[in-house]
Amino acid sequence: MKYKCIIFDCDGVLVDSETITCRVLVEMTRELGIPMKLEFAVQNFLGKSLNSIMQHLDRLLDNNLPANFESEYRRKTFEAFKKDLQPIEGVQALLDKLEIPFCVASSGPLKKIHHNLAITGLADKFQGKMFSCYEINNWKPNPHIFLYAAEVMGFEPEECVVIEDSIIGVQAAIAGGFDVFMYSKDKQNDHVGLEGVNIFDEMTQLDILLSL
Repeated sequence: MKYKCIIFDCDGVLVDSETITCRVLVEMTRELGIPMKLEFAVQNFLGKSLNSIMQHLDRLLDNNLPANFESEYRRKTFEAFKKDLQPIEGVQALLDKLEIPFCVASSGPLKKIHHNLAITGLADKFQGKMFSCYEINNWKPNPHIFLYAAEVMGFEPEECVVIEDSIIGVQAAIAGGFDVFMYSKDKQNDHVGLEGVNIFDEMTQLDILLSL
């Protein structure tokens, strides 16, 4: 068996949250007078930290982003998640089959990770195995969150595989010396051309692809 541990990203890999969060961003930026299409938000903000997204918006507004933007964004996304959030299709069955250790490492705050996994019925699978960039104050594309997760789980990077859905997350995993598989619905990101990246579009394929 090649791998001893699987490190999952959360948003877009375990829970189908990316479109929801981008929709909220589009709605909030339009209220501020910034016209933005959902497709633009998905393409440009997928996998990035909220801090970096806010910095981008702040520049567009000449440093006039409202002081409560982050708290309002968190409130609105949490409300949207309660109504619309679903697990990625096939991920529950995959987790039930795994016989090696696994964890989740995400750019979001721990509260958000737990909240989203709880809503989708996955939290019990990750008790004590949730890692956040906010814990180490370091965000992708730096590899530190994956290195941190691997260390706490007790494995070296070469013993782990990272499952990501964003280019910035893939870059972080590669920078840390991890093998990485990229989940992409309809393989929409198969143009990225990153060496060593395996792209798949069905979560039910993953155990076979990893030869677990």
